[in-house]
Amino acid sequence: MNSNSTTMKSDVNEFYKGQSIFVTGGSGFMGKVLIEKLLYSCSDLKEIFILMRPKRGRVPESRLEDMFKLPMFQRIREDKPEVLKKLVPVQGDVTFDGLGLSGETLDRVLKNTTVVFHMAATLRMEAKLKDAIDLNTTGTKRVIDVCRKMPNLKVLVHLSTAFCYCDKEVLHEKVYECPHNPHDLIRCAEWMDEKTLDNITPNLIVPHPNTYTYSKRLAEILIRNEYPNLPVVIARPSIVIPANEEPLPGWVDSLNGPIGIMVGGGKGVIRSMLCNGEYRAEVIPVDIAINGLITIAYNQGRSTTKSKDVPVYNITCSEGKKLTWGEVLEKGKEVAYEYPFEAGVWYPNGTITTNKIVHTLSIIFFHWLPAYFIDFLMLLLGQKRFMVRIQTRISDGLDILQFFTTRKWDFRSENFQSLPGTLNSLDERVFTMEMDSVDNMEYLKKTILGGRQYCLKEPLTSLPKARMQLKALYVLDIVAKVVLSGLLIWTLLGTFGLREPLFSLFEKKEISILAD
Repeated sequence: MNSNSTTMKSDVNEFYKGQSIFVTGGSGFMGKVLIEKLLYSCSDLKEIFILMRPKRGRVPESRLEDMFKLPMFQRIREDKPEVLKKLVPVQGDVTFDGLGLSGETLDRVLKNTTVVFHMAATLRMEAKLKDAIDLNTTGTKRVIDVCRKMPNLKVLVHLSTAFCYCDKEVLHEKVYECPHNPHDLIRCAEWMDEKTLDNITPNLIVPHPNTYTYSKRLAEILIRNEYPNLPVVIARPSIVIPANEEPLPGWVDSLNGPIGIMVGGGKGVIRSMLCNGEYRAEVIPVDIAINGLITIAYNQGRSTTKSKDVPVYNITCSEGKKLTWGEVLEKGKEVAYEYPFEAGVWYPNGTITTNKIVHTLSIIFFHWLPAYFIDFLMLLLGQKRFMVRIQTRISDGLDILQFFTTRKWDFRSENFQSLPGTLNSLDERVFTMEMDSVDNMEYLKKTILGGRQYCLKEPLTSLPKARMQLKALYVLDIVAKVVLSGLLIWTLLGTFGLREPLFSLFEKKEISILAD
């Protein structure tokens, strides 16, 4: 190794050295990965304030202790346990004015904070508009109000979504106008009763498929309007999926989005999905996205010049690295057959289609009928019924996701793709945003094993048993198809009066053979 390599310092770590960072949404999937990465790779930072609310009777300090015990913090517990003391839980909530901060806590946050990552949001696509506005739009306004009082603020990174402009055929890295004024919607959500607001929601949010993308679009307008008075920047990731490498290969702690589909398909519960297999899957591993956020804050925070418009980064994979949904399905099946989930309901062999009639029939015969049959058996056995409830949740999830899997998206990401060029060679490795060298099959393996271990709590030691179960389900699937096909043919022959003629034909052939 040459001397330059051994003496090179991390410019990113140098930027974060001595900084006080304020994070909202720090207990979410992306928030936890951000905090872990900052603590591990930017260990010279002064402190990280995490805005947390009490939950299920547990105060923020207790919730933070539980968070430290997660597998994702393993390398910190082993290599740098002292940095965990730099995490400072502050009790508050983005649904409160002033974020619920007051007294000495507020004074400390305002005086010391230099970098803000605003990641708090409701990710429930089906959330009522009142709730979505309160959390995603008004919540952003409340964060802005607090940031205005921070005398040492270097950068405020607002986490948005690449899907907040559903009406744009091509999404460039800029903020587009919105037909509605966010302040009008904030006031509307405050004074209008929930029933009336629910009634006008479908027409109000057009062309958006749900309140999530609509409220996030409104939030972007609020952020844009603060520039350049506040050092704000917008980061828009596509669908965020399990980690490629950090903090653990395949790390994921939620069954939201594609991971829920993967698990449902791997268990044989999901048999059909509305999806265009020729369209590219707009997804990004969480560690790549988080490295992007950290680098964005580094670049904007140290910049001495301001661009004309608010900086925007579409955090998406390069075009050459994107798989189609069809490729994801076929490659995913290969990996899932080698590393199956435990206790599958049926052999995993689901399909995707753009034909709504075919999909509806598949849902009826392969989702709902088996669900009711299983619940009927549970009732006879005196056990708790669960399958219809699960299928209802799956159906709701599929209805939401299909909007994104049946449309062609074109996200331009020149700003994001240029970020590695702003780093020295050490930081390029430590905060990698490069996906070209990632092997797709190896990544899918990490994803499936990650979902298996971290979401379903299925240890790797159970793989031999799971493979035996999969073989049994395969045989059962073949037998069931043969029996059902036979019954269908028998029924059709009877319906069209063809049984007797067919039997007569066989009898004549049998007599002819015997005579010969």
